Amino acid sequence: MTVEAHLTAPLTIEVCMPCQAFWFDKYEDLKISAASTLRLMKLIGENSSPSGTPLAEMLHCPRCGSRLLLTHDLQGTTKFSYWRCGDEHGRFIGFLDFLREKKFIRTLSPKEINELRQKIQTVNCSNCGASINLATDSICAHCGSPISILDMKQPQLMLHQLQQAAEPRPIDPALPLELESARRETEHLFGPTEAGSDWLSDASASNLVHAGLTAFARWLTKSGI
Repeated sequence: MTVEAHLTAPLTIEVCMPCQAFWFDKYEDLKISAASTLRLMKLIGENSSPSGTPLAEMLHCPRCGSRLLLTHDLQGTTKFSYWRCGDEHGRFIGFLDFLREKKFIRTLSPKEINELRQKIQTVNCSNCGASINLATDSICAHCGSPISILDMKQPQLMLHQLQQAAEPRPIDPALPLELESARRETEHLFGPTEAGSDWLSDASASNLVHAGLTAFARWLTKSGI
């Protein structure tokens, strides 16, 4: 997949759809533009699945063949993981961990979880796909991951950056309204709901992050990104 970069030629990023992950050569993920990050987010929303292909026990660098090293990191208070080449050729990162690193996913507060319990009974873990019984649990009993949701603040910040930057193509003036609509849709669980809400149906059938990504990708498609 070819994406725009900051002050350099376009970059080609390897995407593994079956394993739901990206390979970034060294520093590539730091070079991609805000518009490209939104494109990757849209791609994840259109293709992510809670039941991806399990990863092999040993992963190898596509550049040198050495074994990749599992690495745990923090973005603020948000934990994420990736597999890196010990010779610094690059790293392999899952779709959801990419979103965590970019601050697109946040953990629900106790107050938000209580509000969520009033509207749906179960959600699927955004990390492993296991069912979480909201009546008794606030974290996944299988993998220990907290209940999380897509956070629209960072995508909106990127939109602002696009508007301020000298982009080679104009930004649709309707896009701020489209993203605001997406934000409201992804946070619809924490306000008045309507019977038959598509968002609630998505959340009940999959997980909060996946439902938010689906809504976000839909709005970006309408906006021409």
